[in-house]
Amino acid sequence: MYVFAFPSELLLLLLQFPRLCATQEALRAKECCPAWEGDGSACGASSGRGFCRDVEVSDQPDGPQYPFSGLDDREKWPLVFYNRTCQCAGNFMGFNCGDCKFGYFGQNCNERRESLRRNIFHLSRSERIRFVSYLNLAKQTVSADYVVATGTYLEMGNGSNPMFSNVSVYDVFVWMHYYVSRNALLGGPGNVWTDVDFAHWAPAFLPWHRVYLLHWEHEIRKLSGDTSFTIPYWDWRDARECAVCTDELMGGRSPQDPDLISPGSVFSSWRVLCSQATDYNDRGVLCDARAEGPLRRNPGNHNRNLVERLPTSAEVEFTLSLPDYDTGAMDRSANMSFRNTLEGFGDPRTGLGSSPRLGMHAALHVFMNGSMSSVQGSANDPIFLLHHAYVDSLYEQWLRRHRPSPSQYPGSNAPIGHNAEYHMAPFMPLHRNREYFISSKDLGYEYSNLLGASKFTFISFDFQTITWSWKNLFSLPERQPLIWSNDTEETSHRNYQTAM
Repeated sequence: MYVFAFPSELLLLLLQFPRLCATQEALRAKECCPAWEGDGSACGASSGRGFCRDVEVSDQPDGPQYPFSGLDDREKWPLVFYNRTCQCAGNFMGFNCGDCKFGYFGQNCNERRESLRRNIFHLSRSERIRFVSYLNLAKQTVSADYVVATGTYLEMGNGSNPMFSNVSVYDVFVWMHYYVSRNALLGGPGNVWTDVDFAHWAPAFLPWHRVYLLHWEHEIRKLSGDTSFTIPYWDWRDARECAVCTDELMGGRSPQDPDLISPGSVFSSWRVLCSQATDYNDRGVLCDARAEGPLRRNPGNHNRNLVERLPTSAEVEFTLSLPDYDTGAMDRSANMSFRNTLEGFGDPRTGLGSSPRLGMHAALHVFMNGSMSSVQGSANDPIFLLHHAYVDSLYEQWLRRHRPSPSQYPGSNAPIGHNAEYHMAPFMPLHRNREYFISSKDLGYEYSNLLGASKFTFISFDFQTITWSWKNLFSLPERQPLIWSNDTEETSHRNYQTAM
C-alpha cells in the first residue's frame, strides 16, 4: 500500500470514487463525469450510454438522531464532493456509464442473465479453491479504478489539496464499510458524534449491504475475468462452531495463538486496515488506510453476556414472520421491526427493540470475536462476505413472503442516510435506498436455497405435529462449534464488541 498527497495532475480519487475525478479541477468544479473509453465522450454520451447531469437530492426530513447540518461529508451524498455526475441510460451503469446494470452483460448490456449464489458447503473442492484464490487476488491487487480518502473535504482545502491512498481491490470495500459507519467528526481530538451510521441501525441496513455485495461481486468478475463468479453464503442457523473456519476455506485457528489465523491458510498473511475506531476518534481523524496488523479471529470465545449463542432456526423463522419492515423511530429501539430484528437489535423471540442481548446478524459478528466484531473494521475478515450473503438471502425471503409495497420503505424521518431517496454513501455510481427494496431476481441473482420455494408457499403446517422447513428441503445440514470458555470484557453494542 502507498500513501501520498497527490499533485493535481495525477488522476486519483477519494472514497469509493473513480480515479478520473480526483483532480483539483474536478473537485473544485464538483463534477464527476469521466469519459467512457469506448467513444471518448463524457459518460459515453456520444453512444447514448449516459449524460452528465445535476445531482438531485431529497429534501425530506431526517430523524432526530443526528442533530447537525453541514458538518459531515456524507450528508446529502455526494454534494460535498460533486453536484454533477454521470446518469446512465437503459441498462448502462458505472461512474462513466461503462458498465452494465446488475443482471445485464455484454458489450451493449443487452444480455440478461441470472446468477446463482450457493451454499459454500455445496461448492466442489475446485470451486472452493477458486473462491479463496479470488479473495486473495483481490487482496493483493491494487485497485485500478479507486483510491480512498485519508482526509475530510475540509482538510483537503475544499479540493485543492487531495489526500488519498492506494489500496487493494479488497481493501477498497473494507474502507467503504469503515467510512459509511464511522462516527461523525465534529472538529478536534475526541469531538465526535457516535449516534450516526449511514448503513446500520436503520432502514438502509439491508439495501446498502445488498449493493455492497453486488459491487464486490462485480469487481471480482472484472479482476478475474470470471463473469460467472458469485459470492457463496454460509447458513449459520443452529451453528455450534465456525464450520467455515478451516484452512481449506476461511482459515483455521492458529495453534500458536488462538486469536490468529492458522499459518496453513492464506488469510494468515492478510493485514487489516481501518480497525482502530477509538484511536481515530481520540485524534479526530479519518482512517489513513495503513496496515494495522494481522487478521484476528477467535470464534466462540466471546462475551456471552452480549451474545448467548448463534441464531436458531426458530429465531430466523420468527424474524421472517414479522410483517413490518421497520417501525417507530426506525433505529435500534424499533419494536416488531423485521429490519431491526434481523440486524440484531430486536429480540428474535419477542421482536422488542433495544435488546440487552444481540441476536441474528449482530450475533455472528460478536461470535467471531476479533476483526469481525468491530462494526467499522468488520469487512477485513472475508467471513463478512459469506455472512452478509446469508443475511441478504433472509432479506430476500422476507421480500418474497410479504411482498411489501414500495411505500413500506420510509420516505422521511428515518435516521440520516436512510430515507428512501437518499443516495447511499459512499457509492459512485449513485444508488438510492429505495432502488434496492426489490427482489434479487430483479437485480439478476438468485439463492440456491430459494429455488423452487414458490411452489410450496401455499402449504401450511401445524408445527407442533409436523416439522418441515425449507432447510430440510433445499439445504444440507450445517452445524458449527461454539467454544464454551471464558467471556471477554463487557463491550459496546455500537461496535458489537471490542475487537481484540
